[in-house]
Amino acid sequence: MRAILPAAGCAVALFLAGCGTYQGDRLASGALIGGAGGAAIGAMAGNPAMGALAGGLVGGVVGAATDPCSVNLGNPIWRNQNSDDYWRRCGHAPPR
Repeated sequence: MRAILPAAGCAVALFLAGCGTYQGDRLASGALIGGAGGAAIGAMAGNPAMGALAGGLVGGVVGAATDPCSVNLGNPIWRNQNSDDYWRRCGHAPPR
């Protein structure tokens, strides 16, 4: 049971780490989402601080390593919703 919880947290962090169009956005959103998920999983396992730290590290690394052209969950709310940025980076229109 203890091995399933961290594996599930890593899977969720990997899935959600692609939020953002720039590497810094993906790093920040991945770290925040991973930290929140890690804290929740860590609380169930008995150590929420360690879970948040591990989730934040994994989420940040996965978020920074994710390519926005292959995993595009849309622009973050703080960025201009302009498809020209996506076109310049990826060479095609964003998926609909």
